[in-house]
Amino acid sequence: MSSKDDLVVSARVIIPAKDLSYSAVRSSGPGGQNVNKLATKVELRFDLESCTALDDTTKTRLRTLAGSRLTQDGQLVLVAQETRSQSQNLELAREKLVELVKAALHRPKKRRPTKPTKGSKERRLKAKRAAGDKKRGRGRITDD
Repeated sequence: MSSKDDLVVSARVIIPAKDLSYSAVRSSGPGGQNVNKLATKVELRFDLESCTALDDTTKTRLRTLAGSRLTQDGQLVLVAQETRSQSQNLELAREKLVELVKAALHRPKKRRPTKPTKGSKERRLKAKRAAGDKKRGRGRITDD
């Protein structure tokens, strides 16, 4: 799979290839002469601001999830350098983007405030009374 292909996130969401670009740079870390000769580290850039495949609420959630991976001009930058192959690293970066977009597509459930039940209130007060009675029984013993 190359960067020219559209990125399929789900059946309803497909990120067009025009919103994706990648560059290969020299990778850091171990790898022998391979590190010095080949550009295997991949930086995948996703143009979040101009993407029409995602709605505004999803983009907002994606901005939050992206954190420091989001640039000033609205580009989401994902880096992959796990393998010694440029094509595998590109595929890994694309998978990372898919997972991030899937997480942003998930709408969080709205919290509904609840109240304690009558039974739970009674049990709590009963336990408090029992603890108080126990402490009250710890007083001094007097001889009458």
